[in-house]
Amino acid sequence: MKTLAKFIRSKREELGLTTYGLALSAGLTVAEIEEIEEGRELFLPVTVRQSLAKILKCEPKEIKALEKDITDSIISPEIIESLKELILNGAGGLKCPKCGAPLVTRIAKMYDLEDNLILHPKAHCTKCPFQIHS
Repeated sequence: MKTLAKFIRSKREELGLTTYGLALSAGLTVAEIEEIEEGRELFLPVTVRQSLAKILKCEPKEIKALEKDITDSIISPEIIESLKELILNGAGGLKCPKCGAPLVTRIAKMYDLEDNLILHPKAHCTKCPFQIHS
């Protein structure tokens, strides 16, 4: 079974790009590319998907087909929003609402078309597939 991580890595390698080269071309950080290729990022924002598809010479729908949006059906939207607020406010020691294991959190910094900074809270569980994406 092909995963998002394997797909992105294989397309990047087919084109002879390093993670740095892909990140630079797509307007992303090396850390973001590494998170995707290591399977920690399972769902991509539309702008990231479009940027990657353009650089990797594929259709955005090919990438979208491999994404996994697992949080919507498992945890209530209120809990997700509460966790996002806690992450944005710098709270530490957060636990997975599904299994209780520690959450690894970060805040992704992105810019909109008018160059305004937008902060996206992100998290993934250290034990189960739970994650928060924006």
